[in-house]
Amino acid sequence: MMESSIVGQKSEVLALKEVLKARFGECKLELHPEKTRIVYCKDKNRKEGHPTISFDFLGFTFRPRMTKTREGKFFVNFSPAVSNKAGKEMRQKSRRWNLQLRSDKSLEDLSRIFSPIIRGWINYYGSFYKSALYPTLRHLNTILVRWAMRKLKRLKGHLTKAVYWLGGVAKRQPDLFPHWKLGVRPTAG
Repeated sequence: MMESSIVGQKSEVLALKEVLKARFGECKLELHPEKTRIVYCKDKNRKEGHPTISFDFLGFTFRPRMTKTREGKFFVNFSPAVSNKAGKEMRQKSRRWNLQLRSDKSLEDLSRIFSPIIRGWINYYGSFYKSALYPTLRHLNTILVRWAMRKLKRLKGHLTKAVYWLGGVAKRQPDLFPHWKLGVRPTAG
């Protein structure tokens, strides 16, 4: 019984794909053959095994993820989060800022220059499954630590001291950078 239901759903999906292909053709458009595929939205109610259970769209990866309810119970939900590709692009962009070479700037100057960009990333990619964005935000802290090691002579060559120093600043001024306000701060001593 269930097998015939799955076969029926698959034939419906394939028929819909053909209808879309025809409609796109009427508009002198076509579906990209490699990018157009059928994805199974696996979650707590749909548990079958299928070859394709995720897709990327507009910088998000949609796939099954563990989600926590307000009551503290966990379940599998098909939901979006920042894609690996988008996270990599953000990290590359932050490297191109060359913060470690801006030792002429104060931390407040860096905040004024880069906070709007960081806030934009958080507002866009943090809309869904915000914790997937944390590795990229922690990378920003690493870059700021390198800046501190170059800026302050007493921290030169002392990675741990630089991390604790920046953590102390983040503790005293959590609103200085948007990701600090979010709680992604360097370790404080």
